[in-house]
Amino acid sequence: MTETIINLDTVNPIEFFGVNNSKFDILKKKFPLLKILSRGTQIKLSGAPEQIEIAKEKIELIIQYMERNGHLSENYFEQILGGDDAEVIDNFIDKNPNEVLVFGPNGKTVRARTANQKRMVTAIDKNDIVFAIGPAGTGKTYTAVALAVRALKNKLVKKIILTRPAVEAGENLGFLPGDLKEKIDPYLRPLYDALDDMIPADKLGYYMSTRTIEIAPLAYMRGRTLDNAFIILDESQNANDLQIKMFLTRIGANAKAIITGDPTQVDLPRNQKSGLEKAVRILNNIEGISHIELDEEDVVRHKLVKAIIKAYEKEKENEPEGSYHR
Repeated sequence: MTETIINLDTVNPIEFFGVNNSKFDILKKKFPLLKILSRGTQIKLSGAPEQIEIAKEKIELIIQYMERNGHLSENYFEQILGGDDAEVIDNFIDKNPNEVLVFGPNGKTVRARTANQKRMVTAIDKNDIVFAIGPAGTGKTYTAVALAVRALKNKLVKKIILTRPAVEAGENLGFLPGDLKEKIDPYLRPLYDALDDMIPADKLGYYMSTRTIEIAPLAYMRGRTLDNAFIILDESQNANDLQIKMFLTRIGANAKAIITGDPTQVDLPRNQKSGLEKAVRILNNIEGISHIELDEEDVVRHKLVKAIIKAYEKEKENEPEGSYHR
């Protein structure tokens, strides 16, 4: 049996261990084969050397995070203990603080994590309109929302407008109870989820009540001129040609826009054609408009998502031409 002592001199031990040792209990449950004791600002690990080494690495990652951010929620504490080292470093330990886009609630940092996500950051800094096209899980929407929140916090814009086409993805929501907002909210939920990660609940509620942040279906954009705003059109593959043109021509003075989409997931009725491909094609060489292509290498969800995308791409290549109706 081996023993190792880890010092917590650089962090607040009360914050590390949690109220009533709640986080310390999580640590012990994650490593049931180890004997883990605490005394003052020290943690003592006893057990098999390989288990001690794994636990020590995780605890040191938690210490690094707390040194940078101070506070650490139980949720993030558990995620750091449970993830593999590469995932943990990408998500929680920011090697370059200048790359952070947004500091979210509970000390979480949001930043571009892949090469093409970083290209999105550079592109929106240099252009007023950016198309970010790619498959599910590549962080298109999440990165776009982070860039919008960053612009608002830095007072580069006065409001954020997030919009999606209200297209049913194979499910009929028309008979759900509730008013119009309650019927439409399911379409817009991913945008709310992204904002929840980046803005404290009370502040987000204030922004929504004052319309500093507005989330609405694409049809609500008609007839408006959007000045001093950061605008995101999400799921643009579900907008037809006229809808995308309408959206792009809403953009006013001192405005930025990101259009995200996945051409392989069109949910429009069969008699309607997506306008995304045409928009990307005819706007390709206009100064001030940038196009970013994301792929399976940018997937930041579960590791199986990357394999799923590759499998579908392979199947698509083997399909006879013309077999895809959407």
